[in-house]
Amino acid sequence: MTPAFLAMLAYLALQLGIGVWISRRIRSESDYLLAGRNLGYSLATFSIFATWFGAETMVGSAGNAYRDGVSLGNAEPFGYGLCLILAGLVFAGPLWRRRLTTLADLFRQRYSVGVERLVAVILIPGSVLWAAAQVRAFGHILSTSTTISPNAAIACAAGFTMLYTMFGGLLADATNDMIQSVVISVGLFVLLGGVLIELQQTGRLAETLGSVGPVSLLPETGASTLAIVEEWAIPICGSVIAAELVGRLIATRTPVIAKRSSITAGVLYIIVGTVPLVIGLLGQHIVPTLADAEQVIPTVAQTLLPTLFFAIFAGSVVAAILSTVDSTLLVSSGLMSHNILIPVFRIDSERTKVRIARAGVFAFGAIAYVQAIRAEGVFELVESASAFGSAGILVTAVFGLFTPMGGRFAAMGTLLGGLIVYLWATFAGAPYPYLASLATSLLLYVTIGVWERVAERVRNA
Repeated sequence: MTPAFLAMLAYLALQLGIGVWISRRIRSESDYLLAGRNLGYSLATFSIFATWFGAETMVGSAGNAYRDGVSLGNAEPFGYGLCLILAGLVFAGPLWRRRLTTLADLFRQRYSVGVERLVAVILIPGSVLWAAAQVRAFGHILSTSTTISPNAAIACAAGFTMLYTMFGGLLADATNDMIQSVVISVGLFVLLGGVLIELQQTGRLAETLGSVGPVSLLPETGASTLAIVEEWAIPICGSVIAAELVGRLIATRTPVIAKRSSITAGVLYIIVGTVPLVIGLLGQHIVPTLADAEQVIPTVAQTLLPTLFFAIFAGSVVAAILSTVDSTLLVSSGLMSHNILIPVFRIDSERTKVRIARAGVFAFGAIAYVQAIRAEGVFELVESASAFGSAGILVTAVFGLFTPMGGRFAAMGTLLGGLIVYLWATFAGAPYPYLASLATSLLLYVTIGVWERVAERVRNA
């Protein structure tokens, strides 16, 4: 085992130890899923930042910059950062005041139990896909740091993340996120410094900075305006009320904390998230012959950094991945246990509720592992997770939160119609599947909502 790998194992052991220690404080479903609704400004801010700052930023966006450059076609990290800011400005307060346990609870309160369960079924695959992206990236780091094959590394990554997440719930997650946010930021800036020093020492810094690219307003491929809008709509509209984000907003002590923590996390995300883009661009001149662009960050780190600093960097990537994967598995499990299994089987025991939630983490972790080894890349998984069914959920949630328009038929029709259109457009190879799904969802909700209102007036006449 290399020193860097041993350092990584020590870091993982620390994270697991924190989860086990905090698990002793968990007495109820609320403790496990919402940290007792007691997150303060610091914990909430860094937890949101670290949850969002996952494999798509550390591995996916850097790989895209390495391969294609940077342009308006790259929505990461700016789209996801704006998504957090928008969530804080518009959704944090109204969602917090609903006293939800999961996002699906909103749809039960506003529409019906049937709508709640449909939303849970739609949300779970997206969270599992997001977890799969993190597990795949974790496997990349392990295979780079050791002689383990990529598939074996992904298996190890999945096993550890399932174990880590099952213990501590959201409170352990948020506590670890405080550490992980610092490690992420330090690790990235250490690597960026290493890249700049290498280029300076070899006399290539000025030449590289002058020739780096492509960096342009429009994509090199000449993508259409609608293609760019589609690329940005997925992170912003697809994630602005993501279940993982909502879980942290509703776990805060006050609506003011929920609002401010989301906005601050968004700004921090954009600042720190720009670093992988820069490293990806500069990496073209450090490791110009990479077969897999998504390996640019770990390969550059292993090439340039001394053992100690590579250990810091590897810890930062692991931190980014862990802080996201435990959140996605926790959300998937919470939706299945709280919104489907517990009410269906009428379970009252808090201990049993926690056990069911932990079992769900294990089950969804196993599914994420299967998805991780079958996927073509990290960024593909993240975009699928953001887009899957989210258009109908966004439209239904916005109307449900801010207007009295529409009932359970409007909600059901919108959720199913938006999902069907997205799946059809994706598998048929149609252009702009997410925008098509969003437009269909809006049209369906308004049409059915008006029909429901007219039908109610006829009944009351």
